[in-house]
Amino acid sequence: MTDQAFVLGIDVGTSAIKVLAVDPDGTILATASEPHPVQSPRTGWSEQEPDQWYDATVEGIRRLLKESGLDPSKVRALGFAGQMHGLVTLDENMASIRPAILWNDQRSASICLEETERLGLDVLLKNTGNRMLPGFTAPKLLWMRKHEPEAYARIAHVLLPKDHLRFRMGSALATDMSDASGTSVFDCGARAWSQTMLESLDLPAEWWPEAFESTEVVDHLNAATAEATGLPEGIPLIAGAGDQAASAVGTGAVEEGMVSTTIGTSGVVFAATDTWRHPPDGSLHAFCHAVPGTWHLMGVMLNAAACFEWFCRELMPDIMSEAESAHEDPYERIAGEAESVTPGAEGLFFLPYLTGERTPHVDPHARGGFIGLSPQHGRPHLARAVLEGATYGLMDCLELVRRTGVDPRSIRLSGGGAGGRLWRRLCTDIFDLPTITTTTTEGTGYGAALLAGVGCGFWGSVREACKRTVHEKDRLEPGPDRDFYRAGHERYQALYPALQTWWARG
Repeated sequence: MTDQAFVLGIDVGTSAIKVLAVDPDGTILATASEPHPVQSPRTGWSEQEPDQWYDATVEGIRRLLKESGLDPSKVRALGFAGQMHGLVTLDENMASIRPAILWNDQRSASICLEETERLGLDVLLKNTGNRMLPGFTAPKLLWMRKHEPEAYARIAHVLLPKDHLRFRMGSALATDMSDASGTSVFDCGARAWSQTMLESLDLPAEWWPEAFESTEVVDHLNAATAEATGLPEGIPLIAGAGDQAASAVGTGAVEEGMVSTTIGTSGVVFAATDTWRHPPDGSLHAFCHAVPGTWHLMGVMLNAAACFEWFCRELMPDIMSEAESAHEDPYERIAGEAESVTPGAEGLFFLPYLTGERTPHVDPHARGGFIGLSPQHGRPHLARAVLEGATYGLMDCLELVRRTGVDPRSIRLSGGGAGGRLWRRLCTDIFDLPTITTTTTEGTGYGAALLAGVGCGFWGSVREACKRTVHEKDRLEPGPDRDFYRAGHERYQALYPALQTWWARG
């Protein structure tokens, strides 16, 4: 057992809660993960029971402390990060009214179109800096008002996923500015709730929690959670951040012009900026960063690693089973087969729009597909095409970032997909930039821990924390295939316009 003080970072992921213990040197002392299920009662719907986040967190903290032998009295603060945009509705007794509607839920697509037409895109961009998208929080409320009026009438408070967890562990209704940025009713430039948007959408201002900077102490651990976890009562609870801003902190992308890419279920290209700006057409998200007083631009494609996971599970189950029986990583085994295929997969392309798209095409009707199939294509060709197609989608996001004036010199990679040898090579060559990995692979939870460390005084600022704890692990330079992929990306970009009308017919 160590006598060293430490903080806990808690990541409310879509499929699991992850808890990290981090000391003032930035060393990860222990981790624990607890799964929680996602329900999809109808096609395009995605929901979770909010109380499951609390139960999984309690179990995760208990297990981390038990297995690591860490002294719970040495915990100095808890930091939070999590899936953005999810809608948690509470009644006047602070009870959840219905399951949370998650970030990847598409049920409000028609409402977003209607409200954008009614208000005008220029009004949305002026007051929030962003388009209204089905994943965002406010459109989900409008859907409830239309389709679940009795439940809607009971709403007294609205929270985001990580904020509901923090509320259960403390007592305060609060959020942070990075997470609030994805609600469609937050003025990101002013770092405050938009009264214009709330009035325009007829959403009561009193429903929304106070928004804080990500490093601020907003609450303290309550007695019930202290007893359930074994932690001391009264530990400071830090505001934290939305998952992407927290992940950027965890990988050190906190300075103007720094760009990171996260290859998880979704794919994200993230650019930190010291000044408020947004594309005039709303083609990128423009959100508050977890670094106080700064912002970030973000392109989000809905399906990145999800495409490869789908392909492996549905089209290569035999290889998955063989690899698992041999105690090998099944995804890396299949990626290894894809490496045997020449770049371009002999003319085969894959479109990664399995559940619609957000960046660069705001289109819930878009769908995935293989283009250019011929008899010489086998499963390794399809596997390579999936990896290349998802990376081309990330390149679409990077091009939009560059158009705002951000000029990255390298890309920091994180997320499960970034650990694969072939996928990292594809990112390096398609982006035509060096890619960097850092010493930690726990980007989001690690970022939450760093924010907690700043909040309790381990470090004086987020940038100081990153300089002291986040270090470059290795760098990969673009190879000879960069020119081939530049031409391939141009061909890939021609496919969406050719199919858009067909998809829209339903």
